[in-house]
Amino acid sequence: MKSLWNDAEAAQLSGPLGPRVYTSRLLGRDKSLVLHGGGNTSVKLREKNLFGDEEEVLYVKGSGWDMETIEAAGFAPVKLDYVRRLASLPSLSDPQMVNELATHTLRAGAPAPSVETILHAILPHKYVDHTHADAVLSVSNSPDGEARARDIYGDKAVIIPYIMAGFDLAAYCAREFPKQAKKGTVGMVLLSHGVFSFAEDVRESYELMIELVSMAEKYLAAKRAWSIGRPAVPTPAFRREEAAQLRRDVSHAAGWPLLCLCNDAPHFLGFARHPDVARISQGGPATPDHVIRTKPVPMLGRDVGAFTSAYRAYFERNAAMARAPKTMLDPAPRMALDPQLGFAAFGRTAKDARIVEELYEHTIDVILRAEALGGWRALEDRHTFDIEYWDLEQAKLRKGGSPPVFAGEVALVTGAASGIGKACAEAFLKRGAAVVGVDRDPVIVGQFKRLDFLGLVCDLTDATAVDKTMDAATRRFGGLDMLVLNAGIFPASAPIESLSSESWRSAMSVNVEANLLIMQAAFPLLKLAPRGGRVVVIGSKNVPAPGPGAAAYSASKAALNQLTRVAALEWARDGIRINTIHPNAVYDTALWTDAVLASRAKAYNMTVEQYKKNNLLKTEVTSKDVAELAAEMCGPLFAKTTAAQVPVDGGTEKLV
Repeated sequence: MKSLWNDAEAAQLSGPLGPRVYTSRLLGRDKSLVLHGGGNTSVKLREKNLFGDEEEVLYVKGSGWDMETIEAAGFAPVKLDYVRRLASLPSLSDPQMVNELATHTLRAGAPAPSVETILHAILPHKYVDHTHADAVLSVSNSPDGEARARDIYGDKAVIIPYIMAGFDLAAYCAREFPKQAKKGTVGMVLLSHGVFSFAEDVRESYELMIELVSMAEKYLAAKRAWSIGRPAVPTPAFRREEAAQLRRDVSHAAGWPLLCLCNDAPHFLGFARHPDVARISQGGPATPDHVIRTKPVPMLGRDVGAFTSAYRAYFERNAAMARAPKTMLDPAPRMALDPQLGFAAFGRTAKDARIVEELYEHTIDVILRAEALGGWRALEDRHTFDIEYWDLEQAKLRKGGSPPVFAGEVALVTGAASGIGKACAEAFLKRGAAVVGVDRDPVIVGQFKRLDFLGLVCDLTDATAVDKTMDAATRRFGGLDMLVLNAGIFPASAPIESLSSESWRSAMSVNVEANLLIMQAAFPLLKLAPRGGRVVVIGSKNVPAPGPGAAAYSASKAALNQLTRVAALEWARDGIRINTIHPNAVYDTALWTDAVLASRAKAYNMTVEQYKKNNLLKTEVTSKDVAELAAEMCGPLFAKTTAAQVPVDGGTEKLV
């Protein structure tokens, strides 16, 4: 492992916390050290209060902040002397500890101090770094892990047995660290948890962390347990309906929809096909910090029922150790290993699923390296039970509140690069859905830079391209719950006698046949949607009230409307509802430039503003208006509605 320290970069972060922020980010860059909010850093400073008195302040990374992107505001300042004294108490419950830390935080609005704050306080060094290094976990989670750690580090590191993070761990370290620490001690290893480094200088503390982890890496290499050879495995054909079925089953076990991120990369597929996977995958997480983001063990194969039964039995066996009523029991897995699918990660959000994926990617390395040392050993069941039913974790769950209406669900929107399609994508994202945006415009790929959006370039008239799009959507999110058919074209106006065959064919190809292809590809996924599939078709006022010069457009939209009505008749048996919105005069789309609007308004002897509001209600209809209704039609208010046709036009005289 190499130091990433760069003098020029370090100089860019000024102020008392600048150096602390910089090295925290350096640690956060390396995923073999820190993943998704894990790890911790702190610094002890002397500051003057309002009375001019100097006091010692411990700045510790606050809850909710990621080390890779942390800012100075992400560190919680607490009274060092008071927090340090807490470790001398004979006992302190975790809720009491959190209260004491909160009431002795020195800045209103600061994040909650880490549960490891007392541990940082009792270490007699200015800078303290803490990571969950893969290499160190591989050593400590192998047979004779403690002896191996002592062999590697000697006097360089104090070795502490596993104790759950919080007051008990801090109190134990307060007693044992002074007994074990020697003149050359620069670190501390918490077995099955992580490693600490500390120093009076920020760069020295950071580079000591690199040194301590490198020592574990070199030990593993010397034991031929660092570079794990993996046999080449052929990647099977991806079957999206199987992935969607797995997602549906797991969602039903959980009691709510979950996204499913599928990964058949060699790293995951090879592990899923490991000859001893049934044993090595069931040992639990590499570190207790991962328990709260994943289930203690992954599901093998696709038998969700068997996993659910085993998981419930796991907690029943440990019922006597419960500290609180098990009101939050969730028997659904957060990961699955399958020889065909490879690996699947589940979560209420795309971020949750990605966290599970990245955590387990590193867990695989830890497991295989520990196996090479003689056998993988994780935490005992009672420890993982304690973590999941930890008072503080249960309190977080209770405070979580109700999830967004579409949490754990997937919406696919066609023509999502602009106009109504883009507004629909925004409306579904706002309601918590993961969104697949499809368009022929390459801008769609970078439309929304967030984990819950997948932008795909696709020619919807190409059946092969549509098939690949559905595969990509299912790999990323696990299936499909909602479909918005928005993509379409409006050929140049022409009377019937002048209408070209090309304009006619083009309108029919894009507005009818392309939508048929999407519906056919989406149907097997929609009928596996945990809450039932939903489809919204963006039609047109021209269906009930066509205008002159728009024969191709009006006929194609009318054909799509009939296709929608037939689908409502046929798909109802599979719990899929399909409704249509007929917008009119939506002018904030790519079709309506300022010049075109001005020209059309002039033709009617109106101002542009008058032209935009030329309806019964004298109101402007926007893409957002259409999109909000599209999203609502997929929600609970329309749960018992199908085959409806709803205008969004401000009122049109021709239709009254």
